Amino acid sequence: MLDEKLVHNLIVDYMKEKFAREYKEITINPSGSPDLVLANYGLTLAVVDVETENSITTEQAEKWKAVAEKNKLFLIIPKTARVKATELLWQKGIGDKVAVGTYEIVINMP
Repeated sequence: MLDEKLVHNLIVDYMKEKFAREYKEITINPSGSPDLVLANYGLTLAVVDVETENSITTEQAEKWKAVAEKNKLFLIIPKTARVKATELLWQKGIGDKVAVGTYEIVINMP
């Protein structure tokens, strides 16, 4: 569980840097979902939710649905969980409203 939290926080920090080019105000939400709030001039334009392999559940999909009804949602998930997450999104009726990005950690040794 600790490893998942470390990976989660690493990806949240990376996404904050990545979105910094497009959004002037990026807020990290350490207490829960969504993980990042993306805004310009005080207006929230999108939110980012980073998930790990074990956090992709039906209950979490309900939270995604609530968020996606109010804001543009970027869902960042492990590459290996793409099928599972996509199925949940379509089951909840938000498959066409959520932008899904994936991540994987690759270490190449010589």
